[in-house]
Amino acid sequence: MYWALVGFGVVCVTIMGAMGVAAVTREWVPPRGRARVLRPRLWGTGALMSAVGLGLFMCLGPLATDRPAVNFYIPIAGMAVNFAGLGVQMLARRPGRTPRLPPASTTTVS
Repeated sequence: MYWALVGFGVVCVTIMGAMGVAAVTREWVPPRGRARVLRPRLWGTGALMSAVGLGLFMCLGPLATDRPAVNFYIPIAGMAVNFAGLGVQMLARRPGRTPRLPPASTTTVS
């Protein structure tokens, strides 16, 4: 059962990372979230952050076999990176800043 959980976790993290790479390089977002994502490259960066954080958490936290308590802070840091990536993905759903235009001239040229 342990190896099934490890395999399932590795497959999920790999798919998440592949979607992040596809979004960053090709601006491709899965069809389920395509209508809501306005900035696909930012979404891909968030997906990569989440994949790295979740991988750190799983492999050095609950799924670590030989040293169950390697370091308490590394899995917690991985989970923090995961949540930061989810936050970046949420920001990708909002429109970016629009450039400020200089004020219009009020004098007329005759």
